[in-house]
Amino acid sequence: MAAKFKVACIQTCADNDIDRNVTETEAYLRSAVAEGAELVCLAEYFSCIEADESLLLRQAFSEETHPALSHFCALAAELKVWLLLGSLPIRISDSKVNNRSYLIDAAGNIVARYSKMHLFDVALKSGESYRESATVEAGQQAVLATTPWGKLGMTICYDLRFAYLYRALAHAGASFISVPAAFTQTTGEVHWHVLLRARAIETGCFIFAPDQCGVRSSGRATYGHSLIISPWGEILADGGTGPGYVIAEIDPGQVQSARAMIPALQHDRSVDFVNQFE
Repeated sequence: MAAKFKVACIQTCADNDIDRNVTETEAYLRSAVAEGAELVCLAEYFSCIEADESLLLRQAFSEETHPALSHFCALAAELKVWLLLGSLPIRISDSKVNNRSYLIDAAGNIVARYSKMHLFDVALKSGESYRESATVEAGQQAVLATTPWGKLGMTICYDLRFAYLYRALAHAGASFISVPAAFTQTTGEVHWHVLLRARAIETGCFIFAPDQCGVRSSGRATYGHSLIISPWGEILADGGTGPGYVIAEIDPGQVQSARAMIPALQHDRSVDFVNQFE
């Protein structure tokens, strides 16, 4: 059975100044590692968040040239820590980016990449509207990564609303699922805690969910409350509303225990529909 380890989730109020965002995140990373974190998870678009998705291309880079990616690979090697880079806008053409998450090992190597599959195209009652698909091309594959402590399923933000993805990751062997996000204040207040606890309970997985927080000069508000959740649905850490990080000890053995008590994954069945009105 895998040994216990400490995981940290960092939340910041990133804006469109990459240097400032990277410097602030690095400071929290170093503090978390000093406190014993062996895996540190960063939020969606931690290095740069724009006022709206149409501006993403302004500071998008290819994977080979992205300054934040190379910087944090070097930091992982220096600090000997595993890093989950929540996501970066990776340019794939003149008009599109991937919203891509990276898992980096303690030697600074990229061991897994996941491009967000479900894109945030919504219109809220508050008047807020988002059209992520205008500049982001959806990923086509789920990703399960190998860590020293077990398998990690990688997801991003709006993926959270698609339970089948989490179920599939659990069936494929995930013990942990990462959900880096820039969840809006409006939706976060009513859905964030509920959905994340549900995904943990449904899958019997630990959930690591670093979220952006605060209000930017553009007025764009994100919810914060980065969460670390047990396979039983217990909140082990909640980041509140301000910048900083949370840390918790993870016992991988709790995955097997939760699934033994409620073996719902073993009870899955295919569903056939009958039209009762024929």
